[in-house]
Amino acid sequence: MDEIAAALGDAKRWRIVELLAERPRSVGELAERTGLRQPQTTKHLQTLARAGLVTVSPLGQRRVYAVEAGPLAAFGERLRELVGAIEAHAGERDVLTRYQAAIEAETAAASRRQWADGRTFTFDRLLPAPPDVAWRHWADPDLLASWWVPPSMRVTECALEPAAGGRVVLAYRDAEGLYRSEGRVRTAEEPGHLAFELSVLDAAGAVFFTGHYDVTLTAAPGGTRLRLDLRITDTTVESAPFVAGIETGWGQVLDHLTAALTRGKGTPS
Repeated sequence: MDEIAAALGDAKRWRIVELLAERPRSVGELAERTGLRQPQTTKHLQTLARAGLVTVSPLGQRRVYAVEAGPLAAFGERLRELVGAIEAHAGERDVLTRYQAAIEAETAAASRRQWADGRTFTFDRLLPAPPDVAWRHWADPDLLASWWVPPSMRVTECALEPAAGGRVVLAYRDAEGLYRSEGRVRTAEEPGHLAFELSVLDAAGAVFFTGHYDVTLTAAPGGTRLRLDLRITDTTVESAPFVAGIETGWGQVLDHLTAALTRGKGTPS
């Protein structure tokens, strides 16, 4: 497929294939129809032949080329599969579009320090596990790292020590760089209540903004009702992209938590 894609990526070769789709043609005729010199046309035909897209038939002094439908059909099927994959994941593109719009809006509003201080967010989920299992997915570092990370990121450090004054750390990376947040636990009442602060830091360790989190886990039919309340403070002008991503980001990681608990159904309490 790579060789076919490379062969068809040249506009002149694409035109040659279009001409051969009508009927077999000689090198001279193809050169005349494309405006190329005959040696150039021959080189293009050789590239197409190596990709399996054309065949040549010597007819006396002439060499006549014909296009092969099979490789093009296979290439077309691969393109249809790609289009299907794009359409099946259209929601991911929608998330990106909404995030871009949110960044633009927040950047326009971020004209001074503390511009978004006091803003609140609330997230509510029914988790498919009892409260003690849901609690462990917050308190156990390995379980926490299995879900508390944005898509396409890799966790490098993750901890939430479930005791007053306990450390909270979330560090992850992607191809673009490193991201780190640090904070402290205020309240930890297993298995129902967790409150903590977490500050998003820049590369020098300065605070972009601080999130004040209050998590409650309540037994409910079918599992556990999670409610997460978040209030932000210490917002800097540079925090606009992070603030813009709070709704989307927490929605995604709570999806990850739900998926992790679904995979772990049957885990003993």
